Amino acid sequence: MTWTLDTAAARAAFLIASEYADADLLAHSVRSYAFGADHAQRHGLEYDAELFYVSALLHDLGLTAPFDSHTLPFEEAGGHVARVLTAGLGWSTARRDRAAEVIVLHMRDDVTADEDVESHLLQVGTSADVSGLRLSEFDPAFTAGLLAAHPRGGFGAAFLALAEEQAKRKPDCAAAAYVAGGAALRIAANPLEAAR
Repeated sequence: MTWTLDTAAARAAFLIASEYADADLLAHSVRSYAFGADHAQRHGLEYDAELFYVSALLHDLGLTAPFDSHTLPFEEAGGHVARVLTAGLGWSTARRDRAAEVIVLHMRDDVTADEDVESHLLQVGTSADVSGLRLSEFDPAFTAGLLAAHPRGGFGAAFLALAEEQAKRKPDCAAAAYVAGGAALRIAANPLEAAR
């Protein structure tokens, strides 16, 4: 399986993510896409691959220093990054809104595939990569290949530190609820942490 999508928008999203995210955060974004795409293939879900890829690559840019907002949760800031990038690509307002929505909803309550397939796939992908949620559903050979192509490095500890910083500065945000709900334990228990 390839871990990228080759369209003008996908290339632009990868370029921006590569410029602003460190290697571990970028690899997480690619793994999140790959886990979500594999889930969709195994469950026969039809989705907009370009919209999902762009959203996955940009979903955590609100955690990076240039895009970290002191007033908005990181996922909302990331949604704004997606709206700006996709405006430059000529996406319609409705499609730009969808990219932002997918990014915002990945930190909200579970979204079913029937409600919003791209948001569901980003939740599945990020949850598998960050916390190991549903990891047993993925073929071990797929997961091993993905980790070999996009190593985890120090992602778990670095992501936890970013989430804790968001929680401290923005106590009403979704990251604060995530941290308070046992993020440290879930990340530490993720089998991918031992596989790196």
